[in-house]
Amino acid sequence: MAGGVARRDRFELPDSVRRFFEGDWDAAAMRVEEYQEGSTLVVKAEMPGIDPEKDVDITVSDGVLHIQAERQETTEHKEKGGYRTEFRYGSFARDVPLPSGSKDSDVSASYRDGVLEVRVPVAEQPATKAKIPVTRG
Repeated sequence: MAGGVARRDRFELPDSVRRFFEGDWDAAAMRVEEYQEGSTLVVKAEMPGIDPEKDVDITVSDGVLHIQAERQETTEHKEKGGYRTEFRYGSFARDVPLPSGSKDSDVSASYRDGVLEVRVPVAEQPATKAKIPVTRG
């Protein structure tokens, strides 16, 4: 050990660990935005490059919205000496807890420009306010 610095031999990491350290981990994540619009919960998820009719599964169960998608991409690089193809596969899933009063039967979903939008109607809850007394101990 020279100068207090240890030398480590290079070894191969599992693919998922390597992607995490190289910063490619987000490529396999599903970015989700959720907000309330009137009496509707809106959940938007970035899903570029998928076929929503074949690759997306949306379910509601026990007060949780479950979004699952699978992407399969193939790219070809043609050159003089031949060609090369690359395949990318990825499975993505997100669970979003729904507020109380959500109406599971009226959930709708649409897909446009690489963004999935799920709309969940929520029953208006009457605002209740209770004063909590503070006691001295």
